Amino acid sequence: MKTLKSTLLAAAAGALALTAPAASVQAAGEPTVPISDWALRDVVNAVEVSPDGKHVLVHVLGSQKGTYLLQIFKTDDMTKPFRTLDADPMEITGAQWVSDNYIFGNAWQQRRKSVPGPEQGTYDQTVFAYSLKDNKFQQIKGEFGIASLLPDEPESIILEEGTTVDGGIGGVDPFAAFRPRSYYKFNLRKGTKELVLKGSEKYPDAVFDNQGNPRWTRGYDRTTKEAITYYRGIGDSSWKEFERYDQDKHENLYRTLSGFMGLKAFDPNNPNIGYVIDNRGEDKAALWEFNFETGQYGEKLAATDQADIMWIQRHSIPGNDTLVAARYPWAKRERVWFDEEEKVLHEALEAQIPNSHAVSISSRSRDGNTMIVYNSGPRDPGSYWMVKDSKMVKLGSRNPLLKPSDLSDVEFIRYPARDGKTIAGYVTKPKGEGPFPLVVLPHGGPHVNEVIGYDEWGQFLANAGYMVLQPQYRMSVGWGQELFDSAYGEHGGKMQDDKDDGALYLVKEGLVDPDRMAMFGWSYGGYAALVAASRDPQIYQCVIAGAAVADPEKVYLKRSNPYTPKAIDDWAKRRGMIGVNPINEVDKVNVPVFMVHGDVDARVLYFNFEDYKSEFEKAGMLNPRVLVENSDGTVDAPDDAAVGSTNGVTGAATATQKANFQPKHRFVTLEGADHFYVTLMYNHQEKLYTEMLDFLKNDCGPGGL
Repeated sequence: MKTLKSTLLAAAAGALALTAPAASVQAAGEPTVPISDWALRDVVNAVEVSPDGKHVLVHVLGSQKGTYLLQIFKTDDMTKPFRTLDADPMEITGAQWVSDNYIFGNAWQQRRKSVPGPEQGTYDQTVFAYSLKDNKFQQIKGEFGIASLLPDEPESIILEEGTTVDGGIGGVDPFAAFRPRSYYKFNLRKGTKELVLKGSEKYPDAVFDNQGNPRWTRGYDRTTKEAITYYRGIGDSSWKEFERYDQDKHENLYRTLSGFMGLKAFDPNNPNIGYVIDNRGEDKAALWEFNFETGQYGEKLAATDQADIMWIQRHSIPGNDTLVAARYPWAKRERVWFDEEEKVLHEALEAQIPNSHAVSISSRSRDGNTMIVYNSGPRDPGSYWMVKDSKMVKLGSRNPLLKPSDLSDVEFIRYPARDGKTIAGYVTKPKGEGPFPLVVLPHGGPHVNEVIGYDEWGQFLANAGYMVLQPQYRMSVGWGQELFDSAYGEHGGKMQDDKDDGALYLVKEGLVDPDRMAMFGWSYGGYAALVAASRDPQIYQCVIAGAAVADPEKVYLKRSNPYTPKAIDDWAKRRGMIGVNPINEVDKVNVPVFMVHGDVDARVLYFNFEDYKSEFEKAGMLNPRVLVENSDGTVDAPDDAAVGSTNGVTGAATATQKANFQPKHRFVTLEGADHFYVTLMYNHQEKLYTEMLDFLKNDCGPGGL
């Protein structure tokens, strides 16, 4: 396989693709699509064809405010479900074919009203196996994920214990890599499981090959404070040491926190050859061959000048593990192709699917004649297509209520930070003429990767007339180690500058009104919004902080333990014990703040919301005429007011509000909501979007945004 180096022209990419519009202002705050349509949970969440091509499973929402069902169709009759499955009182959260007959899935039920501690949510999790032939479920109590499908043993899979729900965001929990996991061989027919490998502190987890052999792990040596990578050959019963990295040195954090480096697959023609993503002392990570017999790296297979290789793509036919592409972030997850046949197929699908952007073959039959194709992007919330006997038909959408004309284009830009770094960003442009009001929308994490796709929050805001910037500020992963390392100790510092510099860049380009800018973020993004609220000089008119890390010092003290690798511990301290801690900056807040938080958030605990609100009250920052919704649904109102429901106030309060009342800060609780998007139900999203638009339109600085 030839090494293929993709040289990306930074100058061409840096030119803003958006045309600077004429200087007229678009009215903002009124979406053309009703909030009820945006608040809908994904209608079709997954579609997958069985390996024999005879059946299709569809994970589908039962009703607007209902739960998910699993429907099974016969591919020769897609007009009606062959079976409809429900896990009541639990809800099926995901499912996949693991053989022609068996489906493996997950289900949950929210049974607690409080969170005991970090990562201890309110949902009971379970997994199940379903036999199509017997029409029968088997429940497996606990939190498990699939470590290997064992294609040579269709009645068995390898399960990994300890898999957590992270809402689809990888790499955000820095301690997960060091939590020991146990692995079991599960017999789908008998419902029995047999321990294969028990993780330890030295060897916490493992990557398995298709024959169920553990081949790769990374642990931590407390005595030397080193992260150590180990490997095994086929048939080996013990691990061999491969590489060591000093965790006392912060320059080695990128390997741990980025979450994408390591063994990704094996050569199907030679199980002693693996494919590893690693930067090996260079700035950008590349895809390498690794020889398990010699314990040495081989050929560099793919690399780019501007971004890390982060993912691989294997052949679309199940059982064929041929490596067909390496992938890297840019405007989307771009590909370095190795297989011409798969490339031609992919390009043909792109040409046929309307508004194609991120097209992938999510599943395919063994004979190759039936496949499920998935597309998502700025003009497509996510659509599923079945290709059978050379004919294509659309099966469903994640949000069928949204039309392409309702959605906005998103452009990839690169802009200069004030210290000379180049920062990538994604700009969602609303319809009409600008300059536009702007919402800066930094991602959570912060050590995650983000590319252009379908972003509901970005599209929702653009539909209401706001331009949206999603900056890939330093510490975002996928853009090389140097950019990541430059963020060390810069929470609230240069990481914050990167976001502001992106906003000011759009102002300079004539696209944004400098007097109509706001920031909205969730999780770390919520932290960034709170930091922005107290900056001086101030460029924003207001901030919206969702699930915000408002007191990172307290978060650190609750999560720290003496066994944490020193570099990770130092990094965690610099998220607030050293640097900007928003809860200590309340008296410096100089713009309206809207804070929103789920009361059973297990990732960013609810005390962040309660303590920050309390500091606001102590500092006298809450004007007595500002409405404050409490966690029990009551509303704090002026003394001369009659308190109404969560929908507003009555009597004297209403008269006062209409005459001279202009809310400045507001605090809203999403009852029963956890941290991640998958836990935000219809009522949560409806409330979030309603409050957000009202705040931006009426309370975001003089005259609103």
